[in-house]
Amino acid sequence: MRKTIEEQIQLDEVDISSIQFNMKSRDDIVQILLGLQHLYRDQTCREEIFGLLDQLIPAQVSRDHGRPGMHLWQILVLGTLRLNLNCDYDRVHDLANNHIKIRQMLGHGSFGVQPDYGLQTIKDNVSLFTPAILDQINQVVLKAGHQLVKKKRRKRSKANVIPLS
Repeated sequence: MRKTIEEQIQLDEVDISSIQFNMKSRDDIVQILLGLQHLYRDQTCREEIFGLLDQLIPAQVSRDHGRPGMHLWQILVLGTLRLNLNCDYDRVHDLANNHIKIRQMLGHGSFGVQPDYGLQTIKDNVSLFTPAILDQINQVVLKAGHQLVKKKRRKRSKANVIPLS
């Protein structure tokens, strides 16, 4: 059984779109999480990316029956971190279980019973997130970035126009 993302947030969870980051931080993890947060907020971009991530689920795995696996959003977050940080599964395992902002981005709250990710679970799921899938997602991100730049340019050009009358 595989979900795209958990729609119903729990009492102690923070909505992914409202996670606060230290904007002065120069750490690469914060930059990656900010990018993922932007993708989460953009509905059309998110739908395209989840369409690509649906390809990760093997055909013989039922989407409706069986034990719950990692959500596609969790695979995206951990896979993006692993490939962009160029780190091994042991570091991803540590980040997923101990980094507060990453846990919030994965959809976990700060108190209550919080699941820990097993190393083998991370290996089995995040290994599905290949550089080829990341390249396809990068194309979606690139297209969204171009749209964002166009919007900013239009706003700037409208603000600089001085009426002649």
